[in-house]
Amino acid sequence: MVPFLRILGIETSCDETAAAVVERDADGHSRVLSDVVLSQLDEHSAYGGVVPEIAARAHVEALDELIEEALTRANVSLAEVDAIAATSGPGLIGGLLVGLMTGKAIARAAGKPLYAVNHLEGHALTARLTDGLSFPYLMLLVSGGHTQLILVRGVGQYERWGTTIDDALGEAFDKTAKLLGLPYPGGPAVERMARDGNADRFAFPRPLVGEARLDFSFSGLKTAVRQAAQDIAPLSDQDVADICASFQKAISRTLKDRIGRGLQRFKTEFPVTGEKPALVVAGGVAANLELRATLQALCDKNGFRFIAPPLSLCTDNAVMIAWAGLERMATGAAPDPLDVQPRSRWPLDSKAETLVGFGKRGAKA
Repeated sequence: MVPFLRILGIETSCDETAAAVVERDADGHSRVLSDVVLSQLDEHSAYGGVVPEIAARAHVEALDELIEEALTRANVSLAEVDAIAATSGPGLIGGLLVGLMTGKAIARAAGKPLYAVNHLEGHALTARLTDGLSFPYLMLLVSGGHTQLILVRGVGQYERWGTTIDDALGEAFDKTAKLLGLPYPGGPAVERMARDGNADRFAFPRPLVGEARLDFSFSGLKTAVRQAAQDIAPLSDQDVADICASFQKAISRTLKDRIGRGLQRFKTEFPVTGEKPALVVAGGVAANLELRATLQALCDKNGFRFIAPPLSLCTDNAVMIAWAGLERMATGAAPDPLDVQPRSRWPLDSKAETLVGFGKRGAKA
């Protein structure tokens, strides 16, 4: 039987500095003792996106205090922690270096094992922390850097069924917002404007809809938005709202087709014999309420459970990193050596082919 475990998690892959302490008992039940996140939104908003050098510097300035605060809130000392888990990729290399080096230093000084965690694995396993979900299940990862449909077979066992061949969905939201003069981050701004818009005014394309492959494409949709905005410039507030609503509708219909085909494939490969199969949504774009409603309706229609972790666990956080470390420990996986290196690109499915649009260096994830 797996013993009671407690772990300190560190997350610095992009523009949130985070630390958390999480427990896992012998039955696999979790308890979040602390969850501390410091957003860098104000530092980056003036630039319309994340500036890697600013992000890394902010991590350096804040991380030590956040770790101390996480331990204090959890009412535990470093001696009472069984291991350290730190994000090792994918992400901005400067931020990854700060978090992983800090994790290494703590592990060495305190004599604790270190687990270098794939940030995407943290997202993939969060539903097991919040909902006690059993393997296998499908995960839709939608964030600023990733749009993927992944089969989660087990800890460390992932199959990429679909990915974007160009822009990630969060990137498409951010670029559309910038084009329309909306503030950063773009996703929430577009969603707010869309509430007052006419979603039927613009017939934007739904890329790859109807194709058997499960991949995604958003660059053509982004281009169509730019063309529509140029055709009716100068834009009124209502024009912007209508474009946002039509853009969001096109994305919802695209996801409905892409994910619907994925659910059918899952039912074919894993016939239902007991509890309902599940679709998990993760990543920052998972906070979009219209997209959640679309996925919920799709799951209801196809006999799936729809699981969307709390919004605080959809965006970058250290709870999911700590939990991923705990899941690895529970399988008996060996800790990582202290010379482990950060990886700006780290696919969950290392066997998946690189698709057009990822560049010569290969897929980020």
